[in-house]
Amino acid sequence: MKNQKKFILEESRIPTHWYNIQADMKNKPLPPLNPETKQPMTAEELSRVFAAECSRQELDTQNRWIDIPEEVMEKYRYYRSTPLVRAYALEKALDTPAHIYFKNESVNPLGSHKINSALPQCYYCKQEGTTNVTTETGAGQWGAALSYAAKVFGLEAAVYQVKITMQQKPYRSSIMRTFGAAVTGSPSMSTRAGKNILTLDPTHPGSLGTAISEAVELATITPGCKYALGSVLSHVTLHQTIIGLEAEKQMEMAGEYPDIVIACFGGGSNFGGIAFPFMRHNINDGRNTEFIAAEPASCPKLTRGVFRYDFGDEAGYTPLLPMFTLGHGFKPANIHAGGLRYHGAGTIVSQLIKDKMMHGTDIPQLESFDAGILFARTEGIIPAPESCHAIAATIREAKKCREEGKRKTILFNLSGHGLIDMPSYDRYIDGDLQNYTISDEEIIRNTEGLYKA
Repeated sequence: MKNQKKFILEESRIPTHWYNIQADMKNKPLPPLNPETKQPMTAEELSRVFAAECSRQELDTQNRWIDIPEEVMEKYRYYRSTPLVRAYALEKALDTPAHIYFKNESVNPLGSHKINSALPQCYYCKQEGTTNVTTETGAGQWGAALSYAAKVFGLEAAVYQVKITMQQKPYRSSIMRTFGAAVTGSPSMSTRAGKNILTLDPTHPGSLGTAISEAVELATITPGCKYALGSVLSHVTLHQTIIGLEAEKQMEMAGEYPDIVIACFGGGSNFGGIAFPFMRHNINDGRNTEFIAAEPASCPKLTRGVFRYDFGDEAGYTPLLPMFTLGHGFKPANIHAGGLRYHGAGTIVSQLIKDKMMHGTDIPQLESFDAGILFARTEGIIPAPESCHAIAATIREAKKCREEGKRKTILFNLSGHGLIDMPSYDRYIDGDLQNYTISDEEIIRNTEGLYKA
């Protein structure tokens, strides 16, 4: 069909396996370490906090393909496949020879890609006899997804939401409560970690690091409870590869293959989800697709962070992870892309950055909203503030194509819609937002003393 706009797979063509890039990586990620012994963590040790099957997937560097359980496939069919869309109007507005495609993960009932991992994590917990799950959330997409998935599989959910983001996006916590979850702003007085943080800084706005600390603590002291994570760890990214595996088939339907793949970057789940299935062809088949992770300029762990073993949370409850980090004590600026305000990068992405298989780019807050407004006015979709970073990076590349007279095919992941983020857009339109930067001195101060990888 000439000028076909959307490419949608039939249900029979939805992938039935996740792709584990660790099996193909020439340099495997360094292992997570027990913070007390500094020895590699075992799956048994990880399963004290996470579902046992997720713990096995986390450390699996051998199996390229992991079966998606039929019970999870059944729930995936509620909303998958998601459309691959050609952004004709955006191309016209930019006067670019580039062909721009986006994978629209905003169309599922929860509004973002996060449900792709929430469902299997809750399924594995239920199969293993768990009765409760706990988690953290930044902007609230993950908290909403986990709250729904917990209800689907008959689990009780408790969510710690970053306090400043809870204030910025009040309807996210309303969604979680609608699905039956208990929601608490972090840092709180309900855990030892939260009390300690508030004692040192009574006005602490919260971060993903503080919320993780509280959620992990609750999981370790509550019988029948496991902790579920929405990004960063390898098993989460594994579940998200359903995005890129679908996109691969849909790009074939469009008769094109991406020269550039882009996604916003917080901990790495949606970036890995869209990028890793295509990256396997760079590794195994000699392709030379470029992979760009778009992060906030106020939280630049990929471009300005240091590679160290660091905790995934502020209180130091998690394993030590080999990551590019700004330090687990980093207090991020109160930008409106709450899902990207995380201090570190996942272990797989960190290794891929070291191996120059991909790179990051920093997006100032105002540029991200400029891009989101243009996308809304051309393609008719108001993107999540997180997704605006991917759109901004895409616009940069499309303009470069125009300046150089090159026609490249660009694919980006629209990880979620922004219909519950309208107060952020109001502030942008009213001129009340600003850019934030972090100094070199602050990065050095926050990363001093970290365990060298």
